[in-house]
Amino acid sequence: MPQPYVLLSAAVSLDGYLDDTGPERLLLSGPADFDRVDQVRAASDAILIGAGTLRTDNPRLLVNSPERRAARVAAGLPEYPLKITVSASGDLDPEAQFWHTGGEKVVYTTDKGAERLRTLGLPTGPAGVDVVCVGPDLEWPAVLDHLGDARGVARLMVEGGGRVHTQLLQQGLADELQLAVAPVFVGEAEAPRMFGTGAYPGGPTSRLRLVETRPVGDVVLIRYVPSVPGTGPTVSAADRHWLALACELAAECPPSGTAFSVGAVVVAADGTELARGHSREAGDPVAHAEEAALAKLDPTDPRLASATVYSSLEPCARRASRPAPCARLILDAGVRRVVTAWREPDTFVPDATARNAVLAEEGAVVVVVPEYEDRAKEPNRHLVG
Repeated sequence: MPQPYVLLSAAVSLDGYLDDTGPERLLLSGPADFDRVDQVRAASDAILIGAGTLRTDNPRLLVNSPERRAARVAAGLPEYPLKITVSASGDLDPEAQFWHTGGEKVVYTTDKGAERLRTLGLPTGPAGVDVVCVGPDLEWPAVLDHLGDARGVARLMVEGGGRVHTQLLQQGLADELQLAVAPVFVGEAEAPRMFGTGAYPGGPTSRLRLVETRPVGDVVLIRYVPSVPGTGPTVSAADRHWLALACELAAECPPSGTAFSVGAVVVAADGTELARGHSREAGDPVAHAEEAALAKLDPTDPRLASATVYSSLEPCARRASRPAPCARLILDAGVRRVVTAWREPDTFVPDATARNAVLAEEGAVVVVVPEYEDRAKEPNRHLVG
């Protein structure tokens, strides 16, 4: 199983704080936004908080709506999403509400933390606590891999705190950011902020992609997705978003019985979209997606050397309709990283996979993200079944 889709969710003040320094939790959201969050929880396979949030807020992390819980059960899901916390030390309160409400719980920890947790007397049984040790250090990729492989979690909602949000964003592991911005100011230097200091993907010049804004009561919901491509063979959350866009472009292709429908996007290292294209664009019956996208760019653009090409189908290394196949066009443009959803089958080119080794042979990194293969195949079902 792939890693889960990671959604970061939080309410913040206008000046970027999650809370104030008072003894009681500052409620930044109103009733309408609390209901929206309940809906997001109900649509998630699991909800995660950090140990700091568990200690300070003592949350229950439940789906409050009986109708939403009933809908989950009717769909064959547990009444409540899996509840997760992470703690390197294992220093947690066994009386916290987190352990004694809802359904199944998991705590991810280290070798040292696991020893401590097993002495706390945490609840056991069907709705008990599963203590999962990921090694001497608490590493997020290991946590997400285990959630996908062992727990089958496809959609993970992360509700804090700021340290957890920061780590997931800085490591390129967050797929979406949902911020409910409240019309208040906290103005306290010691209050917890949403994000901490450190290096974020792409640096201060890169920009997240805005996908939605809307009022929810007196707060404004803002949804962003990451834009900065991964590096080398590492797949970032942004890689998945750009590849999904390439698959959407493939669905826009004029139909053909003799050629694949493919979408392509060229993205700079800072997350700027440079160009996009799709098969048979602008009425050209033999245009390929990568060819159409690259044709819109200045071949001397220095950003191409560190750019990534996202293509729903592996770029061709051989074609009859034009002198240069797409793999050659990509290499000649200076691009050395390609992310694709689907290896080219032998439908039109015998032994296509072997022939398409040209990209790797000339120093390009080709990353295949197989969980998007079905999306890439969908507009081509009449060709490959």
